[in-house]
Amino acid sequence: MTGSGDARTVALVTGANRGIGLEVARQLARRGMTVVVGAREAAKGEGAAGELASEGLDAHAVVFDVADGASVGRLAEEIEARFGRVDVLVNNAAAFADWTETVSGADLENARTVLDINLFGAWRVTQALLPLLRRGGRGRVVNVSSGAGSHGEPYFGLASGPSAASYAVSKAALTALTSKLAVELDGSGILVNAVDPGLTATAPGMEEMGARPIPEGASSVVWAATLPDDGSTGGFFRDGEPLPW
Repeated sequence: MTGSGDARTVALVTGANRGIGLEVARQLARRGMTVVVGAREAAKGEGAAGELASEGLDAHAVVFDVADGASVGRLAEEIEARFGRVDVLVNNAAAFADWTETVSGADLENARTVLDINLFGAWRVTQALLPLLRRGGRGRVVNVSSGAGSHGEPYFGLASGPSAASYAVSKAALTALTSKLAVELDGSGILVNAVDPGLTATAPGMEEMGARPIPEGASSVVWAATLPDDGSTGGFFRDGEPLPW
């Protein structure tokens, strides 16, 4: 799925002011799409969109909070007014993992916050934008999940250790949400997939731990966002290859 001329594909990436989200927006824009950079803070969103625009890319900022229903409702209204539709939705916004957190010791209010962003945030945004995704008849929804929520990830997955409990549970639930939505939208032209970008160097020192560069992690997400009309739906992937979860 690409865009050109007056019929540019419109892609919204949540949490796109930095890291994987910003790079996903960059790579989609380089494919000819109009990218909408979602951020909670206006300065950060405008800064990221400005960075992409300085590279000659078609980028715009929108400010909203995935954890706030009213804010997401206003987002849908703004997207419709400014762009008329959405063709690609990348649910990337996420709460950071607390790698020391266990199930038995978790603060459940903090856990609720993680779930409200990582699971319900994606759910909330998708619900709000589904009418605009349906408008084009061939949408793509990509939920940025994680191997932390998979039984198939041997190093930091669900069975690898007790840490990052809320994050792991939220990502497992996000992949489950992906499957349920894909079944609901089967035959609609909208493909829905979850992607694990892999351990990606989104913080200083992570490359020394074996994390791969941000562009590599982002390209895994971009693959799902640009699937052809007969592409997969309802799956969990890394670098275009299916993963167990």
